[in-house]
Amino acid sequence: MSLPLAANLLDVAWWTLVGILVAGLLCVCYGIFIERTWYRTAKYRLQVLPGGASAPLTVLHMSDLHFVRRDVRMAGFLAGLPRADIAVVTGDMLGEPQGLEGVVAAVRPVRGRVGSYFVLGSNDYFVPKPLNYTNYFRRTPKRRVGERSRSEELIRALEADGWVHLKNRRLSATNDGVRLEVVGMDDPHIERHDLRVAPRHDPEAFGLAVVHSPDPAPELVALGYQLILSGHTHGGQVRMPFLGALVTNSQVPTKLCMGLSRFGSTYLHISPGLGTSKYAPFRFLCRPEATILELAAAEPARTTR
Repeated sequence: MSLPLAANLLDVAWWTLVGILVAGLLCVCYGIFIERTWYRTAKYRLQVLPGGASAPLTVLHMSDLHFVRRDVRMAGFLAGLPRADIAVVTGDMLGEPQGLEGVVAAVRPVRGRVGSYFVLGSNDYFVPKPLNYTNYFRRTPKRRVGERSRSEELIRALEADGWVHLKNRRLSATNDGVRLEVVGMDDPHIERHDLRVAPRHDPEAFGLAVVHSPDPAPELVALGYQLILSGHTHGGQVRMPFLGALVTNSQVPTKLCMGLSRFGSTYLHISPGLGTSKYAPFRFLCRPEATILELAAAEPARTTR
């Protein structure tokens, strides 16, 4: 190979490397300064209610706020959300203990007209700390230990505002003549959930299950819940073109870690969440999102000759 040709090849390799580094830096800046707070609202209409329902039932699903002190942008977004019949927050509300007062005030305007429910996630129980993020590629969950956060204060403050804590708890409600059976479980990611509360007591009622991590979804599907709401995965938080999410930090397959999936007569909605850990303040092709689910009466089954 001649020296001029070798020099040209080195120049091409050098500028290619520079281009890759610049593109990577631009992607990082976009993920931190633009997409991380580029909030949006997703809407779905599901025909799942019993036939006696005369009007739709709206459900606002929020998850993984990871609220930090003076989180003005997220608070402004939440203040602009429409009020739904039922509001649900599926855990990880705290991004740091100092965010408690802010998140309680931020979710106050979006309480549901019929009911407001929440469960906690590991970041509500323990103060977040820097992690080895290669651990997210391991599928075996580990019990979370660390410095206790302000979970008890968070529960008391939300309950004082009318929110209901569904910690391994089942309850019943009625709206527009439609019976609802609602179950909530503590965070499965740190092995605090208790499936003994999950069996249906009123199979003719509309079953709503609320849980932070979607790991118990197969059991909840088998038990006959029509709608399961969860979060925890952040939708992968970083999604690649054509590949989607790389990790989910759960047992859910990457293709199902965000949005709406259907399993027989059950719908599973996994929220991509609204926040990120303050030690990983970055999103890519995975915008933060709150979701409105409009539940309508199921169409009557058709008979065929």
